[in-house]
Amino acid sequence: MNDKISDEKSKAYWSATLGLLTWIMAVWTFVTFGCGILLAPMLDSIHLGGYPLGFWFAQQGAIYIYIALIFIYAKKMGDIDIKFDVHE
Repeated sequence: MNDKISDEKSKAYWSATLGLLTWIMAVWTFVTFGCGILLAPMLDSIHLGGYPLGFWFAQQGAIYIYIALIFIYAKKMGDIDIKFDVHE
């Protein structure tokens, strides 16, 4: 009986973790390929700090987003750990 609860809890934890990773990777993909490559010509009509926005995303903006994603991942993963009682 206890193993069944543990298996269900493990599956729910893994599902929550994969959901978070899927969301993080979707944002990463959109910023990298969407804003930096595919949408760059459209974004270039907007200027940020004197540079076209598409260029800014490809050179600098994406790095800021990646750093933000690291902090979001750490916070959300901590919340998931607490929810499933696997935190330190």
